[in-house]
Amino acid sequence: MIKDSPNPPLDSTAFNASAHRAINHYLNPSEKPQPSAEDDNLFTVREGLDVETLLVNASEDLASVRALASHLAFEIGGNPRSVALGMCRMLEGIQLMVDKTLSLKDDPIHRSI
Repeated sequence: MIKDSPNPPLDSTAFNASAHRAINHYLNPSEKPQPSAEDDNLFTVREGLDVETLLVNASEDLASVRALASHLAFEIGGNPRSVALGMCRMLEGIQLMVDKTLSLKDDPIHRSI
């Protein structure tokens, strides 16, 4: 098939400049930032979140992990099943503590949360 118009010409100077910036960014060790002590963490929590938001997200995550462990406990048998059930019970206890902390914010005595 014949095209109606040819491909536009490439601007080789812009292309070369982009290529050099990319190469320098990845391969020039003098420009790499030094890792800090905080870089050891894989995950971080965004600054400025309020306590309720953090607790609600923790509660939802705990519920998800508890559901996974519970499902696993009923798919396997023997000693691994006992371990999975123990995890479920520990997660349930943690979930109860988080939920209680969330409910304390509505209590006039504990308004500081």
